[in-house]
Amino acid sequence: MMFIDTNYILRFLLKDINNQHLTAKNLFLSASEGKSVLITSTIVFFEIYWVLSSYYERNKTEVANVLEKVLSLNFIKLEERELLFKSLSLFKKINLDLEDCYNICYAKSKGIRSFKTFDKKLDTAFGKN
Repeated sequence: MMFIDTNYILRFLLKDINNQHLTAKNLFLSASEGKSVLITSTIVFFEIYWVLSSYYERNKTEVANVLEKVLSLNFIKLEERELLFKSLSLFKKINLDLEDCYNICYAKSKGIRSFKTFDKKLDTAFGKN
């Protein structure tokens, strides 16, 4: 089993550094054929979000599209894939950061009915979603 870090996934998807893109592509192809077992973490998912939003200055729609591609890479094990899909879906619908959408979805998945925050937008969103 191999852990896949943020930059591997970014190079594969963005194709901005050719030799690294090809290396990542070959490993991902191997995994998609069942020859390698890959795993990543929720933190890597959020790092991808941060890098695309801040470093690459991508807009919300572009970021959401890339993150959907990340979640569709089913040959990479990701424990919270379903929760991240729900978070991303909420992110696309409302004006909150992805981490806030994740926290709403996480709390809801645990059956939590009360969300304590000083952020009025987040508090309102929790009540509506």
